[in-house]
Amino acid sequence: MDSNYRIIFSGSGGQGVITASIVLAEAAVLHENLHAVQAQSYGPEARGGATRSDCIISNEPINYPKVINPHLLVCLTQESYNKFAGMVIPGGKIIIDPYYVNTPKKVTDANQRGYPMYETVMDQIGNPIVHNICMLGVVLQLTEIVEAESLIKVFEQRMPAKFIDMNKKALQLGLEMKHIDE
Repeated sequence: MDSNYRIIFSGSGGQGVITASIVLAEAAVLHENLHAVQAQSYGPEARGGATRSDCIISNEPINYPKVINPHLLVCLTQESYNKFAGMVIPGGKIIIDPYYVNTPKKVTDANQRGYPMYETVMDQIGNPIVHNICMLGVVLQLTEIVEAESLIKVFEQRMPAKFIDMNKKALQLGLEMKHIDE
């Protein structure tokens, strides 16, 4: 890992991108002995507006909490892809969910991959509430930034017991998911 690994999670309100970012940052700090910062911004609507959550994970202290040039960008809406894809560092990674991002144009020298996260969650679990956790599984698969077990510990601390198994299953789906060739 670079000393600072920078991630932007983007989508719309209600998709859980902020929750995913918080869970990842907590896993890094509480269970991996790393430094992390997490910051978010919302569109004007509570649900459905543009949402962005920045997460920096580092093995050194972090001096600035905002992500300028991410190593990894997750886009769960076409709007967020259009707005943020050009920010990724050359050689960085872009993750899209083709269910929501249907016209990805390569706009940067980044490794861009589509993962059928929403469709897989709906097919395998039947509840869109864990789409963001499946997305975290894909993030871990590509970055190995924290251990899956660290995320599970955060689930157990943050979530009602009746949702933990569903979240574990969604995480596993993301960890095992294959990208769609584009």
